[in-house]
Amino acid sequence: MTSTSAAIARLVKPRSVAVIGASADPNKTAGRPVSYLTRHGFDGAIYPVNPKVDAIDGLRCYPDIGSLPEVPDVGIVLLGAERAHHAVRELARRGTGAAIVLASGYMETGAEGARRQAELIEAAGGMRLLGPNTIGLVNVTDSIPLSASGALEMEHFPAGSIGVVSQSGGILGALLSRAAARGIGLSKLVSTSNEADLDLADFVDYLADDDATRVIALYVESVRHPKNFRAAALKAAAAGKPVVAFKIGRSEAGARAAVSHTGAMAGADKMYDALFRQVGVIRAQTFADLLDIPAALATGRVLHGNRVAVLTSTGGAGTLVSDSLGVSGFETPAPDAATADRLRALQKGDHAALDRNPIDVTLAGLQPDLLRGAIRALLASPSYDAVAIIVGSSGLAMPDLMANAIRDCLPESDKPVLAYVSPHAPQVAAVLNQRGVPAFSAPESCAVALGAMLAAGQLKSLTPTQGAAVRANIDTSDLQRGSLDEAAAKQLFARFGLPGVREVVVTDADAAARAARDLGDRVVLKILSSTITHKSDIGGVAVNVAPQDIPARLARMADDVKAHTGDAPTRFLVQEMVSGGVELILGMHRDALGTAILLGMGGVTAELFQDTTMRLLPPSGGLSRDEALSMIRDLKTWPLLDGYRGRPKADVEALADAIVAFSVMTASVGTRLVEAEINPVFVLPAGQGVRAADGVVVIGEA
Repeated sequence: MTSTSAAIARLVKPRSVAVIGASADPNKTAGRPVSYLTRHGFDGAIYPVNPKVDAIDGLRCYPDIGSLPEVPDVGIVLLGAERAHHAVRELARRGTGAAIVLASGYMETGAEGARRQAELIEAAGGMRLLGPNTIGLVNVTDSIPLSASGALEMEHFPAGSIGVVSQSGGILGALLSRAAARGIGLSKLVSTSNEADLDLADFVDYLADDDATRVIALYVESVRHPKNFRAAALKAAAAGKPVVAFKIGRSEAGARAAVSHTGAMAGADKMYDALFRQVGVIRAQTFADLLDIPAALATGRVLHGNRVAVLTSTGGAGTLVSDSLGVSGFETPAPDAATADRLRALQKGDHAALDRNPIDVTLAGLQPDLLRGAIRALLASPSYDAVAIIVGSSGLAMPDLMANAIRDCLPESDKPVLAYVSPHAPQVAAVLNQRGVPAFSAPESCAVALGAMLAAGQLKSLTPTQGAAVRANIDTSDLQRGSLDEAAAKQLFARFGLPGVREVVVTDADAAARAARDLGDRVVLKILSSTITHKSDIGGVAVNVAPQDIPARLARMADDVKAHTGDAPTRFLVQEMVSGGVELILGMHRDALGTAILLGMGGVTAELFQDTTMRLLPPSGGLSRDEALSMIRDLKTWPLLDGYRGRPKADVEALADAIVAFSVMTASVGTRLVEAEINPVFVLPAGQGVRAADGVVVIGEA
């Protein structure tokens, strides 16, 4: 166990807790922690600290930290931001394991708050901090609430196997109360908030080792330490513990302006998509998913395919679920003959639709034996990988009867079994969840949960880079600061083995005409500039030009560019005309999460279609070839590369080599590389390779 893990273990399961600034009024925020510790059965020592009162909730109150009879494992600091650091320093001097600081007014408020947070960190020394600006943590497994959240006013909340880490204190209470109302059991809940010390990654790492936790749910505002988060998430994946994250801040309002298309196409949210994908984190698309998905994953059931049986006694609700499954890529095939015969044997008459899916049975009077028989038949069927059961109005009167009937069938198979509760009946859903049957109030949630179970099944095969990172020993120290012109950019790409089209730099019409005659029957003419990158927008590109037309076309281009910019171009590129290839874009993007390589449909419509995929570079070196091939197959336009409707298959192997080469270049130049992009890169038919037809490179300070 690392020192951080040991410190968190002491924080999460303390033997003694000091509450600094405790109030004798349980209705005040400062009065809640002592009240909750006693109410919810904490069996360790509780030491309220307040010089103004003698006792709180029947417990002796101490005038200061120095008067405590022993060194507490945890100190909950309820003082304001202007005084909290004094208590933190005194707790650290006594050897306390960790302090939980609830006060706000720190980094989140600006420069003065940042100064106070630095003061708090200095005061803590080697003692660990949770917060500040946190609501605390709740160890549901061991009945240890170290929190002032009003959600703890409830008398009971079910213990279970879902650990929650939230960067928002309010969200911690929201999840705790929602889970309790739905009968979903949690193990640990932690609000990290400002993360002056302990952060999201630290608690993911801890929960990956926690025996009581099977699934980890995260409410994420930002990942402050990407390297640590990556390592913790991969550790959880290796332990077979799915991590589900709901990331807020998804809108791209105010996305930065960039000279390359990549800058506009690779926003912060897409970087999170790339990070989560590479470390096996399942992304919750809605806040409701942040409970729905973990509730399904916590069952530990394995989904091996996408065929789902929908068992219903109410046609409309069954159709809702079936339709949602279909939209999400699941199949709802009709029962095979043997399964249909087994179902028919359960219920005679022509009122049951047992030869189609949804499988509609009549449960009038709520016949548990019929329900058990139907579920067992579907679980045993080779035609289905999961069963979704519609709980209709007939389940309202006796929810335990239906829940118990479903539960009785679970030991016979490891296939997922879920329930959609069609009427508004939260109490029915709660009973089902308590019996180990994930129950949802929205039909779409069934598809979301099953999709997550498919993803979770691939976790243990996840490796950090899907292959060894590629490195190169190529000198780039000669690169000058600033934007390279297109020819210079492609020369840099060529250093790393990424070929460009044949081209000639010219300064006048005669030279351009001679170059064109050497390059073929049709050529491309462009202005060459280190300051103008979107050349097409100002008339700086002409394609499919005959050599004899070059002088006139060059003169017209010069006039067009001058009209747009005020300056006449002095240098031009004459390029061979490439045809018969697929146009893609290959670029890099860097932000606080790291550096990513972007691949997408290219050309002038790149930003319009937004068919892209991204991978973050490993800690050192470029992407592996396996990752490059995976990126190619991610694209919606992958069929165009794979011989769609009789097209010749593209040189996918050469494209993979180009992606690796571009990523190695990005890693080799390092942080000096501000922007780099090839748009388009032509992927020619199999065996003919790829060609970089245009390029952007911006070099920054060393």
